[in-house]
Amino acid sequence: MSLFSPSSGLTLLQSTKDHYFRQLFSSHFINHVQVRTVPYATPFLSVNVSGRPFRVSSRKLKPIIASAASTVETSNISFRGKNPKDINVLVVGSTGYIGKFVVKELTSRGFNVIAVAREKSGIKGKNSKDDTLEQLNGANVCFSDVTNLETLEKSVQSVGVSIDVVVSCLASRNGGVKDSWNIDYEATKNSLVAGRKFGASHFVLLSAICVQKPLLEFQRAKLKFEAELMKEAEEDNGFTYSIVRPTAFFKSLGGQVELVKDGKPYVMFGDGKLCACKPISEQDLASFIADCVLKEDKINQVLPIGGPGKALTPLEQGEMLFKLVGKEPKFLKVPIEIMDFAIGFLDFLVKIFPSLEDAAEFGKIGRYYAAESMLIWDPETGEYNAEATPSYGNDTLEDFFQKVLKEGMTGQELGEQTIF
Repeated sequence: MSLFSPSSGLTLLQSTKDHYFRQLFSSHFINHVQVRTVPYATPFLSVNVSGRPFRVSSRKLKPIIASAASTVETSNISFRGKNPKDINVLVVGSTGYIGKFVVKELTSRGFNVIAVAREKSGIKGKNSKDDTLEQLNGANVCFSDVTNLETLEKSVQSVGVSIDVVVSCLASRNGGVKDSWNIDYEATKNSLVAGRKFGASHFVLLSAICVQKPLLEFQRAKLKFEAELMKEAEEDNGFTYSIVRPTAFFKSLGGQVELVKDGKPYVMFGDGKLCACKPISEQDLASFIADCVLKEDKINQVLPIGGPGKALTPLEQGEMLFKLVGKEPKFLKVPIEIMDFAIGFLDFLVKIFPSLEDAAEFGKIGRYYAAESMLIWDPETGEYNAEATPSYGNDTLEDFFQKVLKEGMTGQELGEQTIF
């Protein structure tokens, strides 16, 4: 997650070098944020709220047989014994940065994908229903509202087929306190409840590796749902889960490519060695998530995953970028204490102006990604372990940088997930 919030109305760093700091933040942070461990699982609560109108697209739908009953009948036969074309996979968060690649990967593998999407999707709702149908070509697109359980259940029921697997790619749009709990916990839980109601026996959750050392609100929300998901599997032997915790995404590290290309310095905190990550591409992550649908070695597992190659610090990322553009390395080193001061000041202001709660949270998110590695955390040693962090896929950060240098960041926009 990068660090610029157009909605907060508060800028922490104001100078002629503002754009350096914005690019700095966006170059070091991943999309999804999560926090403190939950010692117990909270039982699921049914939500009784009035539903909004829902619609299911009639375009590009695969042939399906609607049930005449008020609820869809489910089969006791394990979906893992079926052919992919007979396996119904409900994907929520389908139009997000990773979600759209997951839908594409699942459809390419032959699964019958029901993709849940908002009527206005994309960054700031810029995509219409037709745009979404085009983007999710090959899937059965179901327009609904995942934040409203009743609406979501009606939408899934109207599709007329039982659900075998739910894949959640939901994530808070900006990491704010309320949005984190609304999306990373409540909406994700709604997806589990709705999926289970219509037969789902497996749930694949896109989480984030940073939840293992939780300090942020969205991390707490994600961990609370993870705990409830595990409890659901403990209480029902016929239900399984796969929790995927990826490291940094490529797009979160590409914010300074244009600056370096234009001869500007690469901005980093401290000496550039405070943190490291094994970034993974959206295509490779989508492939790993799709693997979790059928592979039994991923059942009831928490699965941290990174991309190929060694873990890279911001310093190493910058050196790689300068080498690719053929320029002498030039760095702007920012003391991490600047972030500490800003966070302390914002926490003070929140006591007087509660409306600044999200601005304070954004500051903490920035500080977290500036200093914490996106690698396996070893609580016994109190250190991150790059060697223990699994790798997957073939796409490298160097390949991504080369592509961005040629084509720009089109399609890699952070949108509402930009914080500072």
